[in-house]
Amino acid sequence: MRRVFKISLASAAAAAALSALLVPLAAQAQVRPGQQQPGGSERGENADGSQQNERARAPRIAPLRRSAAAGPCPYVKILYDAARYVELTGDRVAASNVGYTGEIEGLTSDCAYQSDEPITVHTRVLFNLGRGPQAQGDARTYRYWIAVTERNKAVLAKEYFDLPVDFDGASTASVSQDQVVVIPRADATTSGDNFEILVGFDVTPQMAEFNRTGSRFRVNAGTAAPTTNQ
Repeated sequence: MRRVFKISLASAAAAAALSALLVPLAAQAQVRPGQQQPGGSERGENADGSQQNERARAPRIAPLRRSAAAGPCPYVKILYDAARYVELTGDRVAASNVGYTGEIEGLTSDCAYQSDEPITVHTRVLFNLGRGPQAQGDARTYRYWIAVTERNKAVLAKEYFDLPVDFDGASTASVSQDQVVVIPRADATTSGDNFEILVGFDVTPQMAEFNRTGSRFRVNAGTAAPTTNQ
């Protein structure tokens, strides 16, 4: 389903009204534990631009086809505070209290634009999801968002997407989703590096604070030896 929402921006880079489209693509792949996805990968970044380095090995995520662009692409990053999803029950942080979990494991992107055409950004996001001892059921619909911002400034637009997952009896699953972001430009002098695209889970304030402190569980918390870093 195509979703259209309008934004306005007045800045030195693009002093005109803009509109943005987030177009969900049909491409979605769910990988069972033990399977691998072909292709290379690109690790996401924190909101401050620093590289995330939480795993020893880079995630396996299929690369996107390279496109021609007249200038630099928008910055595409994973927001650190929303990079992980951890449901906790009870009054203490413990593996036995973990419900559903999730982690944005990989992010790759490419863009295309010529002359004064809109900037079309293709993104591919890899999610690793898990079920802890408090998870209820074999299926879960997670929610995540993609936001377009004027670089280091205000959010111009934000769209939410559902991420249905069927664990099929397993404790973990991997899902990749493709989305397209279209950013119209005021004129041909407005380049992609005036914009930033952020990706994150739809988390509660408590989840965001848990992530912000650097605490974490593995996506299969409660089914194997858990790891919590403070």
